[in-house]
Amino acid sequence: MKIITTLTLLFVAILQLAVALPLRAQANSSQTAKASDDPTEQNLDAYIDLMRKDVRQQKAQIMGAIMALSTDDAAKFWPIYSEYDAELSKLSKQRTDNIKEYARTYDQLTDAKADELIKNAMAYQKQRGELLAKTYERMKQSLGAVTAARFAQVENQLLLIIDLQIVSALPIVAHGS
Repeated sequence: MKIITTLTLLFVAILQLAVALPLRAQANSSQTAKASDDPTEQNLDAYIDLMRKDVRQQKAQIMGAIMALSTDDAAKFWPIYSEYDAELSKLSKQRTDNIKEYARTYDQLTDAKADELIKNAMAYQKQRGELLAKTYERMKQSLGAVTAARFAQVENQLLLIIDLQIVSALPIVAHGS
């Protein structure tokens, strides 16, 4: 249990730097709309991609340490996890695009835009939940319900930590935006 706590604290510390800084920088620069060929936007996109890869690698390391799988189970688990992670990465681009749009329109937020952004965020959460449920079922078929449940619990906890870091870096919608 001590290793889980240590790994989780390390992960949280890294996430604070990896996720919060680029999001705050994007939110703080929301007054200036940027074109997709803008070098600053390209640099931000590259930085986000690097952070995403780093977070995914650290998340997989924590998952591996907590799952403590036998060689046979690991041979079944990691291909399923890799497919899940690839699909989650595609979904995460939707989330990143939505956050960028929020930052871009923050100062001129209309009712229609606020509604669109929140609906996009909810759609992302729904799709992510469906992906986790689908992966749980695959894990259960391949590794049994106990191992699949451990995966689902750990993954959900890690996703919640990431979510907390992301949302804590975003400004709340101002009154009368």
